[in-house]
Amino acid sequence: MELRGAFPEEFRSQLDLLMRLRRDVRRFRSVPVEEAVLMRCLSAIPLAPSVGLSEPWRILRVDSDTARAAALKNFEKANTEALKGYSGDRASKYAQLKLSGMRDAPVQLAIYCDDETAQGHGLGAVTMPEMRRYSVVTAVTLFWLALRAEGLGLGWVSVLDPEQLNRDLAAPAGWQLIGYFCIGYPERQSDTPELQEAGWESRMADLPLQTR
Repeated sequence: MELRGAFPEEFRSQLDLLMRLRRDVRRFRSVPVEEAVLMRCLSAIPLAPSVGLSEPWRILRVDSDTARAAALKNFEKANTEALKGYSGDRASKYAQLKLSGMRDAPVQLAIYCDDETAQGHGLGAVTMPEMRRYSVVTAVTLFWLALRAEGLGLGWVSVLDPEQLNRDLAAPAGWQLIGYFCIGYPERQSDTPELQEAGWESRMADLPLQTR
């Protein structure tokens, strides 16, 4: 592979656009995802950096009606409980949010971190074991961008009981849930976060950069 310096301006501009359009998608069209396209996007995961070259990402593909129904039930219960934590106008806004595309997404994955992997021999994870989980999050980010480049969207479902999901999916002991992901073709694309459009929160005006 030829190593080079800075990429051309056109490439950098397209990369910037790709990152701006990487939205958290919760509304999907009823269009199947080609297996070859999905596999091509998944191939971005091993390109991610991982602490000690531990490559701790583990993926469960949730295809069966039984597994999907259990995951959806898990979300709906957790979502109901989460609503109780808000009151007044904030509760009203929360109730109107669509926080999952689990009913519509043609592809659904549960991505885990193997906290007990021997790969990497613990390098960089002895004092900060959470680095393995950060490595998986980095891999998810590359996967997310690869999906967007193919015209696909990803929705990260975090309103869940992870222990219950582990039991329902029979996840191996030692695996820590990083996220449940809904994947498909989005109904629309936007460079504005859906939560901002819904009035839930505004983006920070400035990067919180400090000097010490």
